Amino acid sequence: MGIQIDVVVGYPINDEVERVLGLTEAVGEPVTVTFMWEGREEAERAVLVPAATLALWEHWAPTAYATSDAGDENRPVVEEPELAHPAEFGAFTLFRRRVGGRTAVARKGVVVAELLDPDEAHWLQEQARNVRQGFMDPKQKAAFEEFLARQASLDE
Repeated sequence: MGIQIDVVVGYPINDEVERVLGLTEAVGEPVTVTFMWEGREEAERAVLVPAATLALWEHWAPTAYATSDAGDENRPVVEEPELAHPAEFGAFTLFRRRVGGRTAVARKGVVVAELLDPDEAHWLQEQARNVRQGFMDPKQKAAFEEFLARQASLDE
C-alpha cells in the first residue's frame, strides 16, 4: 500500500514527523510509517492517509470498519486512552481520537491526513475499490448500453 517509510521520532525536538507529514501531503497517497517513540520499547505501525484519499475511501466503503466485536470474550480488554494535549510537530498538530484509535493531522487548523491502523487502512481501501468498480453512474450506464446496442451480434 503506497510508500513505506521508517521514522524514528525524537519527541518533541525531532522534525522527522513533520517531514513525513509533508511527504504524504505532497505525494497524495498513503504512507506506511513505523514510529519508535522515545521511552517505549514497542514500535507503533500506522498508515498516514491524506484527507482527500480517506474521504474517497469512506465515501465508497459500504460500512464502517469494525474495530472490535462486543461478543468476543477472548479479546483483551482495551483501556480507554488518556486524554492528552495535541502533539505539535512544526507546522502540523496531531489530535489522537479517544474512540477508534485514529489520529487526525492538522496544518493551520485544517485536517490534511489521518493516521490509521494498517488493517483498517487496508480494509477501507479494498472495500472502496470493490464498491467503486461495481458502480456506474446513470450517464455512464446509458452510454455503455448504447455502445452494446451498436455492436454486431456474434452470429453475424
